[in-house]
Parts: sequence; structure tokens; C-alpha cells
Amino acid sequence: MRAPIEWLRELTEVDPGATGTDVAATLVRVGLEEEEIIGGEVTGPLVVGRVLERTPEEQKNGKTINWCLVDVGSSLNTAHGSGADGVGIVCGAHNFDVGDLVAVILPGGVLPGGFEISARKTYGHVSTGMICSSLELGLGEEHDGIIVLTELLADRPQVLAALTPGEDLVPVLGLDAETVEVNVTPDRGYCLSMRGIAREYALSAGTPFDDPADATVVSAGAGPGHEVRLVDDAPVDGVPGCDRYVARVVRGIDATASSPEWMRRRLTDVGMRPISLAVDVTNYVMMLLGQPLHAFDLDTLSPAIEVRRARAGEKLTTLDDVERTLAEEDLLITDGGTTPLAIAGVMGGETSEVTDGTTDVLIEAAHFDPVTVARSARRHRLSTEASKRFERGVDPAVTAAAAQLAIDLLVEHGGGTADATVTDVGTPVAVAPITLDPQLPTRYIGLEYPREEVVRTLTAIGCTVRDAGAMLTVDPPSWRPDLVDGPDLVEEVARVRGYDAIPSVVPRASAGRGLSREQRSRRVIARALAGTGLVEVLSYPFTREDRHDELGYAPDDARRETVRLANPLQEEAPLMRTSILDTLLDTLRRNVSRGHRDIGLYEMGLVTAGGVTPLPVPRGGVLPPPEQLDRITKGVPHQPRHVAIAATGQALPAGPWGPARPVGAGDVVGWARVVSSAVGVDSAVTASERAPFHPGRCVELTLPDGSVLGYAGELHPKVCATLDLPERTVAAELDLDALLASSGEPVTPAQLSTYPVATTDVALVVDESVPAARVAAALRSGAGDTLEELTLFDVYRGDQAGEGRKSLAYRLTFRADRTLTTDEVSTLRDRAVAAAGSATGAQQR
Repeated sequence: MRAPIEWLRELTEVDPGATGTDVAATLVRVGLEEEEIIGGEVTGPLVVGRVLERTPEEQKNGKTINWCLVDVGSSLNTAHGSGADGVGIVCGAHNFDVGDLVAVILPGGVLPGGFEISARKTYGHVSTGMICSSLELGLGEEHDGIIVLTELLADRPQVLAALTPGEDLVPVLGLDAETVEVNVTPDRGYCLSMRGIAREYALSAGTPFDDPADATVVSAGAGPGHEVRLVDDAPVDGVPGCDRYVARVVRGIDATASSPEWMRRRLTDVGMRPISLAVDVTNYVMMLLGQPLHAFDLDTLSPAIEVRRARAGEKLTTLDDVERTLAEEDLLITDGGTTPLAIAGVMGGETSEVTDGTTDVLIEAAHFDPVTVARSARRHRLSTEASKRFERGVDPAVTAAAAQLAIDLLVEHGGGTADATVTDVGTPVAVAPITLDPQLPTRYIGLEYPREEVVRTLTAIGCTVRDAGAMLTVDPPSWRPDLVDGPDLVEEVARVRGYDAIPSVVPRASAGRGLSREQRSRRVIARALAGTGLVEVLSYPFTREDRHDELGYAPDDARRETVRLANPLQEEAPLMRTSILDTLLDTLRRNVSRGHRDIGLYEMGLVTAGGVTPLPVPRGGVLPPPEQLDRITKGVPHQPRHVAIAATGQALPAGPWGPARPVGAGDVVGWARVVSSAVGVDSAVTASERAPFHPGRCVELTLPDGSVLGYAGELHPKVCATLDLPERTVAAELDLDALLASSGEPVTPAQLSTYPVATTDVALVVDESVPAARVAAALRSGAGDTLEELTLFDVYRGDQAGEGRKSLAYRLTFRADRTLTTDEVSTLRDRAVAAAGSATGAQQR
């Protein structure tokens, strides 16, 4: 919100010498953060000039320029011109004539944007300065012609009469005035107005505040006005879409009349573009009071206005010339209940807009439900100055005053006559009182806030405070819908004294607090994966609709069932991911495309399992009823935490030790087992088939109870080609929640032994289809408890193994509470081999 300091002075006392920096500092003390200080950019000689001569000269390019002799005062004429008569200036505009007073900036002056003026040769003349337009001086958007002061200052005759050539124009045009732009947080919507900014400045500086809403308002009892019906058959959580509607009529105005220069200037200062008298008046009142208004051409309306919800299939062409299909939740202003005129609180329609031919105008000032307006604005992607205010909460007590001020301005500057009748229907919901313990600020903030200070502060911000014994009963002001409970009032007490008064103290952790077991376990796993050389990344959990097809999921795959976002960050990614690989593979591809050839990534995050059932949409800012909250909680889809790995390139680069070794399925299976072993869980590995993995190079990891932990292996060649990944990219994904749930038992460390180990090797020939894990499990069961370690160190396929068979070579390491003899080791080995032969058909080679 931009706050011109000169406008601020009319609403509260601002020190005459205060600069924009001073005003910004005062506002910062009550929590309004400074964004920018605007103004004071025009420097140097900007003076009044009188056109003495104007000679049109046609150029070779067909353009006609004016060679002008301009009187800028005798001293400046002598300093910058060739004589005492004037200075020569080239001007391309044609909306002026000899004798006109114009704005001239001379060499040495600087225009907004740091554009420095100097004498330069152009079109065969030396132009000493420039005759300025409104755009060049930052006074408006008009740039087709230069400023003619007799027109610009027509409503300031005394100022105009006193102007003489050479007089400084900077203060006359207000170019030395500064505007402070502040950042308004969503909970303080009342500060999106000069009324709100001035109130906060007065609160911070301790100066009196002159409320512009304290105006004489024509009573609704003056007679029946234009009929307005409030009909809402689908209120949001029982709250009507419109609880107050004021309609005022002014007849016989001149819609083509110009807005006064002071109004156009103020609208420009706050960042709005002057358009026409009716629009400028409604915008001016909105920026002053924070109450959005709308002007209708009365001749286009039927005898009644009806405020209702949209019906299925209704459409409205809004003022931005876009035809919009309306939703049944949209609140509409309609003509007699039939024809939509506007989306309430957002934007009006074309059929009833005020045009140059309008003579009779109906002014609307209403109070709309913030939730209804916010949802309509987002649904139609139509954020307007009105919707920004309504969705943050507008003061329902100011509607009549805003309508009255708009009517008065239209009558004054448009020459119309206001109807004596007033329409004022609806009753806003009263703000609920808050019971406050006066010691609450002290307990929450940690500083001493006496009861008297609490009462004084709350009264200063507009609350009505009643003493109720040990407690206080506080009625928040109508412009503060954000004040709903005790902590809200505590924040007000703290900010008015000053946030800088609150010391920065690091909180002391209570005994016994810290990370949960799951948090500690996740950190252990993350460190273990990082220790293997993988790099942790984070990706957005949103994915494309065709991603499941790209990964080769079967039509009935449960991972296809997910949640679609109503308002996705990107239109092309509207779905919640059901697998981390949905998004991690994009991250891998992006890194590869940028030159990283050997790369391994891992990510821990949530996935969405299953779709979502239709749920009630709770009203913002209020805790839903218990039954609704329970329904919402049960309807939220399950979101387990997974860990995924993706890698490509070389696992071992080429060097003196030998050739490079590419990353293979064995590497990613090893990384996947690192995840389980990091938390003391021994996962089993068996061959499997599952998209998006290669059917012959995929394994399933299972927990000791037999439940599936996840899958690892090489991606299917079609998946790699579709996703533009290098061939033979490997990946894995594990269910972290399932893993941590199975790791609840404490891990018992192995007892260290001082006795030596005994090793022996065995080579077993099995069918190609027999997994090595089955053979290893059989060897362990046959070898017994003295088997300390079992390692597969070679796999052979060839003539000696036979067609369709393979040879698996294992090293068995035994240790006991004594030194084992050779015969004992041979016996243990034979038992292990026999068990493997019985379980898998293995034959010793």
C-alpha cells in the first residue's frame, strides 16, 4: 500500500520537517514494514516557461517538429539562451500554442529514472532543455502531448494566476512530495487504505487521528430507495455472502467531466491510473476508506437488484472483456435476479458499466463474506483491488459513509443531484467479545505488561474494554476481524510497545526433549547413504498426468490412484506423486543434461497412497466442529515416507587400477541394503518383476516378517528412453515407515571373540533361475550358529557349469568359543552344502 505523505498529513499530525524515511520508521515501529520510498526524483531547474514562438518544421521522415522560443525568466534566459528573450527548444508535441505556460526542464535537471537533461543538437537545432509531458515527470500515463499549465491547474486558479516564467515548478506540481510504500500482511487488511495507515501512524507517533469516515450520512429512513434483495441459498458454513448492501443514486451527472487534478494526482501517487470521473471517485474512496465501491449505469438496470449465488451454466463478460463461466459458489450482483451484473467483490460486468453517455449512476457499497470473495477471485484467477480488500476483511460499519462520500464527490464534480432516498439492507454479524486475562501478555511475551498498559493499548487500537473483575471483556473494533482470541490481543499489546523491546533470548531445551526415534533413524540412514557417495536432493511432490504411463505402470496398478490438486503450482503437474521416483528421475535427468555424467542421488520424502474422497471445505480462521474435523482427518489419504535412489554413469572411474566399471543393479541393491542395515534390520533379497524396472534385473527386498520393504534394480530400457535417461540407469525405492516400524527392537551387538576364524570356500552349481539369496539362506541354515560371515565372491556361467546353470562361489567364515579344528570346519561345510542341495538342488562343483 502506498501512502502519500501529503495525504497522510490531512488525517493525522505529521511533523512538517518529516521525510519519507522518518514516516517509514514511525510505521515500522507498529509492524508496517517499509517497501520503498517514492518521490523526490525530479531535481535541477524545472521551471515555468511561456511559449514566445512556435515554428513547425517538416522533416525528411515525414515527422513535423516545433522549433520553439520559450521564456524561462530573464536570468535563466541569459544563462541558458543566446540572449535575454528566451531559450530554443525542439518539441515534437502539438497540443500547445504561443502564449501557453508549459513545464520546462533545463540542462542540469534530472527526470525520474535518472534521465539527465543536457543541451544537444537535434533536427538541425541546439535544443536547450525539454518541454515536459505528464509521463516524463511521473505525474501520469499521458505522453501524447506536453503539459499545458493553464489546463493542468484549471481548478487551482490562485496558483495559476501567480505563475511567472522562471518560477520553480517542483513544489507547484508536488514533485518534491514523497510516498511511503509499506508491506501489508494478510491479517491487517484495514491498512490497505489511507484511513488504516493514518490510524497506525497516529498510534505509533501518539498524535490525534481525524477519521475520514466520521461524516454526516443521509439516513436510510429518508424513504425507499432502489430495491435490493439479499438472497443466499448456499451460504459458506452458514455465513451469508452479503450481510450489508448500501445503494445510493445520483442523477444528471456529466460522465465526461474531468476528475479534479488533486484526485488524479492522489490516485497516481497510490499507484492507480485515473480513468473517468465515476471510476476515479470510487477508486479514491476505496483508497481513502478501504471500502470498495462499484458504479452502475442506472438506465441499464431494472427496478431491483438481487444478490444471490450463481446458477449452473451462467456466464458473465467482465470489465476486462473476458467471458467467464460462473460456478455455483460465486456470489453475484444480478439485475432483478435474472441477469448477472457483477461477481460480488471481484469485478463488474460490461452490460452495466458507466460510459460517456451515462447520466444516472447507482453507487454500490456492500460488505461481502471474505471467504466467498477469496474463492471466487482464485477460481477465476482475477485478483483485483476490490477482491484484495474484501478477502482480508472490510469494515462493515463504513459502507454508508463510503457511499455518501462517493455521492458527494460525484455531485460536486459531475454536476448531478443525489436522491434523498437510501437503500441500506442487511445486518452484519456482531463481533464476538473476547475474555482476556490481563496477565496473558506478561506470560506470553516474558516482559512485564501492567494491567493499565494493557487496557490503554487495547483502547488505543479501537477496542472497547470493560472491567470484569479479574478478567477483561474486550470488544474488537469493526475494522479488525483478525482479532478473535486472547493471543491476538497479546500480539497487539506487544507490537504497540514495540517488538524491539522484546529481548532476543535463545530458548532453553527442557530435560528429556530432543529428536524422536524416527527422526534419529532417518538421520542415521541419510548419513549412511551420503557415506556411500550418494547426494541428497529434494524435489517437488507434484507430477504430470502421463508420468504413470511413462514409467510403464499396469492399468490396474495401485500407484495410478492419486490426488489431483485443485490449484496446482504448474498446470502440467497437477497430481501428487505416489512414488518418489516419479520426481527423482526428473532431477537425475536434469543433472545429466547439465554435464554430470557419473551421478548418484537419494531423496527422503512423502508419497500419497490412494485417492481422496470428497471432503467438506472448512471455513478459514475457525476450528471446524468435531464431527467435521474427524471426517476431514479420516478422509485425508495415507502419506507414507519413502526413500529412493537413482544413479547412472561410472561406479568406479578408469585409472591405474584398471578399466572403469559402470553402475549396475548390484550397486543399487547394495545401497538399498545399506538403508536397512543402518537401523539394524537384515533385509532379504529375491528376484522380482515390477515397473519401472527391467524384468530380469529387479529384486524385491523383504523384512524379517516377510513384508515387502521395496524394490531395486535397473530401469526398463523403454523407461530410460522415454525419460531421456542414460541406458542402464539404476534405481531403488523403499518404504521408510515400514522399515522403522520393524526396527523397534534394540539391536544386540555381537560379542567379540579372541579366538581365530576359520575359512573355507565352496562352489555350488544351480539352475539359472535359482536366486543366489536362496542358496545363501540354505547355507546359513545348514552351517549353524558358528557361521560368522557368508560372502558370495564369484559367479560363473560357462561350459563347465552347463547350459542354463551357473556356479556360485561362497566363502564361509566360522568362529567359535574355541579354536576350531580342520575336521570341525569340514563337517560344518558339508552340512551347509547338504542343506543347500536339499533346498535348491545345488551340486558341489
